[in-house]
Amino acid sequence: MPQDHSSTLRNAHCLSGGNAGIVLLLAALVLASACGKRGALIPPMERVQQRVELSGFQRGDQIILSWKMPARNAPKGSVLHIQRADIYRLAEPVSAKLIMSERDFADRATLIAALKIDDDDFGLKEIIHRDNIQFTGQSVRLRYAVRLANAAGQKAAFSNALVIEPAAKVAGQPMELIAEASQGAVRLRWQAPATNIDGSPASILGYNVYRSTSMQEPARLLNSAPTQRTNFDDELFEFEKEYFYFVRAVSVGLQAEPVESRESAIIRFRAVDTFPPSQPTAITIAAAPGVISIFFAANPELDVIGYHIYRSIDPQLPKGDWQRLTDKPLTENLYRDEKVETGKTYFYYITAVDRSGNVSIPSDTVSDIAP
Repeated sequence: MPQDHSSTLRNAHCLSGGNAGIVLLLAALVLASACGKRGALIPPMERVQQRVELSGFQRGDQIILSWKMPARNAPKGSVLHIQRADIYRLAEPVSAKLIMSERDFADRATLIAALKIDDDDFGLKEIIHRDNIQFTGQSVRLRYAVRLANAAGQKAAFSNALVIEPAAKVAGQPMELIAEASQGAVRLRWQAPATNIDGSPASILGYNVYRSTSMQEPARLLNSAPTQRTNFDDELFEFEKEYFYFVRAVSVGLQAEPVESRESAIIRFRAVDTFPPSQPTAITIAAAPGVISIFFAANPELDVIGYHIYRSIDPQLPKGDWQRLTDKPLTENLYRDEKVETGKTYFYYITAVDRSGNVSIPSDTVSDIAP
């Protein structure tokens, strides 16, 4: 390793008598000659922050560990160039002292994983590692830390210590998740887990339901509080859009905090709209010279794009043979029929149309005489 100026001076002090003076004189001459010339400014060398901050939590029978990598890696060939992340774990009695020196941890901890690190992993990317709990049902405390290492195996400093006492009374994962579409929701159903991760009867506070639009996108929690039912209606979906769903059971941890199970199997589902809107209702009619006006209530379905108006002077005529007065779906809840003849009775019905082309059954028939 290159020495700095302070180490040069320390070495000079170790010499005796005139030799020390000669060394100091030579050092002064070198410094003086260097000060006499000005070269191009050299920017300070950037050093990669090698120590990471570790965080984690229990989920089912796993401890989920995560940390963010530094903003950038050191150049290849440099001793600071990182190629590996070593994960250490120490299982200790819960009665052991919480405070532990880094040296003591290094002597006692076990290397449980060595993750390959690529340059693409830098840029504050989050790295996640799942450690399966091997101490279910035992009174144990787990202590974790991470060290980054270069190709030669030289290691940076340990991360902070993450200390977790895993709970045993955490439910297993929900089973057999299925989905089906209805007019207003994607309906999810699943089976409750029978046991906790330690084999005891399942202790379930409720369930959390998650949804994403791809396997790469972080899943979004759909319920505001754990649902105690084994079914859930996703009413915020869109027809013809693909979703990914999974469910986790929620148990109570050692400190009364909620602990989720592993997720159920992830299902992929796209709801196809084959559901016609409901029948239009609350229809009223008003006749005036030269015009008959029809009023009706808006349908409750959010995907209704409009309405068609049908007319006949013969109420016994099959509905399919009535005259359609609208070329395209009417977007207002009012229609004015201005092609009427005085003294004639006109009969009308309405259908609603949604964006998938589904058509409601005809409304009740209304009629009036053109004055």
